[in-house]
Amino acid sequence: MANTARDRQWAPVLHKAMILAAGKGTRLGEFTAQRPKPMLPVGGRPLLEHLLVLLRDQGISDFAINLHYLGTVIRDYFGDGTRWGVHIHYLEEETLLGSAGTLLHLRQYFDQAFLVVSGDLYTDADVRSLFAFHRQRPALLTMALHEAEEPTREGIVATEPRTGRVTRFVEKPPPHAVFSRQANAGIYVIEPAALDVLSAADLPLDIGNDLIPTLLRHDLPVFATPLDGFVLDIGAPERYQEAMRRAAPP
Repeated sequence: MANTARDRQWAPVLHKAMILAAGKGTRLGEFTAQRPKPMLPVGGRPLLEHLLVLLRDQGISDFAINLHYLGTVIRDYFGDGTRWGVHIHYLEEETLLGSAGTLLHLRQYFDQAFLVVSGDLYTDADVRSLFAFHRQRPALLTMALHEAEEPTREGIVATEPRTGRVTRFVEKPPPHAVFSRQANAGIYVIEPAALDVLSAADLPLDIGNDLIPTLLRHDLPVFATPLDGFVLDIGAPERYQEAMRRAAPP
């Protein structure tokens, strides 16, 4: 395992991000018949553009985006990122690698602490405050939290009140096992060394089902803090409609 204190010293700013954009969005039905979920329009432009501009304006200059379902729609729209003043690296996944499998595949690209954001999020998150929290702790992974309306469909979290270190994490618990309304918001800061606990032989691999539980099983430092901002995933029609309502001019 790499020395995480040393790793943080050569990542004084956060400038690389992974946007997870390979999913099909089957629950959205006809909305995603001709475009991938992150390209659904919100407030007159694709959701993925909202994310990219939000992160660019907070200092992110290099993006990796994974593609699978209708990936050419994303590539044709964004190109190499020049129009937005950023650089975009694409990973074409013929077979889905899973959210953590994608990171493992790009292990050499992420040479310092990096941001990971689910591409189906409509958010105004302050990722700089998340990174500041991360750097103040010996964290391999820091996740942003929000209050879950439906804890059974999210990863729920218990933390040490003083430090924010994660003591318990359960992905999508059954109703009788819900112990918290603090939930994973789908936004992370991750040190490259966190990926050392995974093996490419086990693909596909997921952040919530595989990476975080493995780190905790090995008693490696995972932290969490409430998100500064709102977050809304658009993975179901009613939540997509809520995002459009939020984005509509007053």
